[in-house]
Amino acid sequence: MRSKFKSTLLQIVLAWVSGNTFAVSITAAFVHAADPEEIRDFAPPPNGTALNGDYFTFKGLRNLDVTTGAFANVTAANVRVFPAVSGLGVSNALLLYPPGSVNPPHTHPRGTETLFVIKGTLDVGLLDTTAPIPQLFTQTLQEGDIFVFPRGLVHFQINRSKYTVRAYASFSSTFPGTVSLPRTLFKTGIDNDVLTKSFGVSDYIIKALIAS
Repeated sequence: MRSKFKSTLLQIVLAWVSGNTFAVSITAAFVHAADPEEIRDFAPPPNGTALNGDYFTFKGLRNLDVTTGAFANVTAANVRVFPAVSGLGVSNALLLYPPGSVNPPHTHPRGTETLFVIKGTLDVGLLDTTAPIPQLFTQTLQEGDIFVFPRGLVHFQINRSKYTVRAYASFSSTFPGTVSLPRTLFKTGIDNDVLTKSFGVSDYIIKALIAS
């Protein structure tokens, strides 16, 4: 039964990508979503914060560790917590993947991501929407490898090893955003009949996915 759910979820992801390809293409023709250009060297500190080396330093990634969990642990250094990057079009994140954990299929609507593997071996996947049928690109990354996830495309990572994997992500936006497909589709209160009719599956399958 679990394999049936996994197969159904993959079909839903592919259907979601296919259904959004046209909309994304039309939107891209009219809108270029990007951070506004900073006309100063950098944004001044907010609320009278002292302008010194501390302002340009983010210390929130120090001494982070995780050994268990079903999902990757993501600690972001974006404009919300690191004001110095405001207007500069960049942000970062440290990702820790416990053994067997996954970073579920998701997109970053406002930024391209490059992922650098610091320690361990990590499997990644990327769905291309330009073909009539979405194409899946996968890769097993070793320490020192970099993989790029273009802005807005569905992608994921999974740690199939017995050890925690550490990776560092850089984004072309101060706040790239994250749209998690499982959470967006099954945890936001969308009516079951909308999901069953959209993806051609039974109400039982949808309820099982929502509960999982």
